Amino acid sequence: MGGPEALAPADEIGRQSAVANGLVQALGGVVLGQEPAVREALAALIARGHVLLEGVPGTAKTLLVRSLSLALGLEFRRIQFTPDLMPSDITGISLLAGPGTFTFRPGPIFGDLVLADEINRAPAKTQAALLEAMQERSVTVDGTSHPLSGAFTVFATQNPVEFEGTYPLPEAELDRFLVKVVLGYPAADTEQAILHRVLGGFEADDPASYGLGPPMSGATLEALRRAARQVRVEPAIVTYVTSVVRATRTSPSLTLGASPRGSVALLKLAQAIALLEGREYVVPDDVKSMAAAVLRHRVSVAPELELEGVTADAAIAAILEQVDAPT
Repeated sequence: MGGPEALAPADEIGRQSAVANGLVQALGGVVLGQEPAVREALAALIARGHVLLEGVPGTAKTLLVRSLSLALGLEFRRIQFTPDLMPSDITGISLLAGPGTFTFRPGPIFGDLVLADEINRAPAKTQAALLEAMQERSVTVDGTSHPLSGAFTVFATQNPVEFEGTYPLPEAELDRFLVKVVLGYPAADTEQAILHRVLGGFEADDPASYGLGPPMSGATLEALRRAARQVRVEPAIVTYVTSVVRATRTSPSLTLGASPRGSVALLKLAQAIALLEGREYVVPDDVKSMAAAVLRHRVSVAPELELEGVTADAAIAAILEQVDAPT
């Protein structure tokens, strides 16, 4: 008899795949020209992981998260990270309610989809408070632990580190993000389509202008997550994921490889992508398609190669060419 983790029937996988792809299509009508980023962000949310969004200002990072929360009927919270932001500004504080009694006032971290905007401008102590919330999915204030929402997911945005006033995130914090999604400039025709949408009444600060339908049920996300967990992973795929991640630790192009947490992240994201593809099982292409998103922020390119223009994505692509995929 199958328990709650038993393999989902083919028709259930197909049904949840249709729901997920409907979300991708709806979001693609709002966040124009960023379909790969939309798919990666949704897959990470289904895989129950946090997302690091990187791109220059104005590439729809905030719009993506706001649209995702609206489509799924989840609570959206936004925190603007600044150099003077304190941990209590995001976690909340205990207030004196009477003689010897305190009441807890929750901070903005108590939401479903929490946008940590420009996280790489925050001081280390504040980033550490966010890290605890991401890892433990709870917040401790004055010795009392407060659980966060079951849908709680951090979408942290950062501008490229070479921009003034930004600082690289420490490896321990980067490793907590399931994926790093990169949003680039749109193509010329897409940018024109954006302008036409603005002329038609679209406003990024007015969700009513997005054109999204009624929000989905609050149980939609959990149903998607349950279906993704039931996607079958053959032993050969587990071996392949392990080999790809371990190869990052021995590659001469990299000075820092991915940790075992990277293996877990790649496995979970491959299941989520298989769900989006409507399959009950993971194939090697699922792993390959998500390898860069999962690993690019977990590895470091050798400095001499970085000066020559070698990127983490290029190093990961080379590893995928070298590691034999199962057939």
